[in-house]
Amino acid sequence: MSLTGNAKLAGIAGWPVGHSLSPRLHAYWIAEHKLDAAYVPLPVRREDFASAVALLPKLGFRGLNVTIPHKEAAFALATEHDEAATATGAVNTLVFENDRIIGKNTDVAGVIGMLRDAGITSLKSQNVFVGGAGGAARAVVFALTQLKASRIWIVNRTRSKAEELATLFDGRNGTRVEATYPTDKVNLIINATSVGMAASMEKPAEPADTYHVVPKCDVAADIVYRPLETEFLAGYRARGSKTIDGLGMLLHQAVPAFAAWFGVEPRVTTALRAHMLAALKG
Repeated sequence: MSLTGNAKLAGIAGWPVGHSLSPRLHAYWIAEHKLDAAYVPLPVRREDFASAVALLPKLGFRGLNVTIPHKEAAFALATEHDEAATATGAVNTLVFENDRIIGKNTDVAGVIGMLRDAGITSLKSQNVFVGGAGGAARAVVFALTQLKASRIWIVNRTRSKAEELATLFDGRNGTRVEATYPTDKVNLIINATSVGMAASMEKPAEPADTYHVVPKCDVAADIVYRPLETEFLAGYRARGSKTIDGLGMLLHQAVPAFAAWFGVEPRVTTALRAHMLAALKG
């Protein structure tokens, strides 16, 4: 479908942004629903972000995804925040409505959707170990408290960040959150860092060490989707754990953003996953 002067527009802003799979993902749904709409990558330098956001609504944009290095700036620019953004202090989605800029954290929905696809809809009486304490880890821990995990242990290279995150969510929905290594059986382990990502700038730390700290768990999940099976996941699969790759998080976090911008709630399907897997292989 060709665009008209009334097309609904959205995009993703980052520096760089060419690596993002989000344009391919949203284009799939736009075509599926035959919308007069477009989703475009926007390479925006850090110093230009505020002025770009101010201009976009005037150009017909309904909203924006934000990636590195703009997430903190996006939180500050938002005039309103949803519950997840307020709780985590992180925004990955902006929605423009009249003179309002609504900041959302849809990564929380991404984590919940990723786990739901693997049959996990509740973590009641379950113990979880989370590696990392950055922005993504905040969304992960918030989602785990939403699912009412019994206990969450957080470990990060910088211990103070893990302690800050544990303090932030300890007691939420009855979940005990601690900045320490596990002291009991781990049912679910999640790598919430970019360690293992292709071309990652992270120094190798975990996951190799994690195998010794948590030699066994029922399920291992990774937020990384490049590669689809990280060293972390391969290690736990070899130990008999069920594994969950990070592609599901990418797909599910996009659902509430698409709905907010374009007025249609899309679905995450096997056909969509196959479409995105082809993009990864390409």
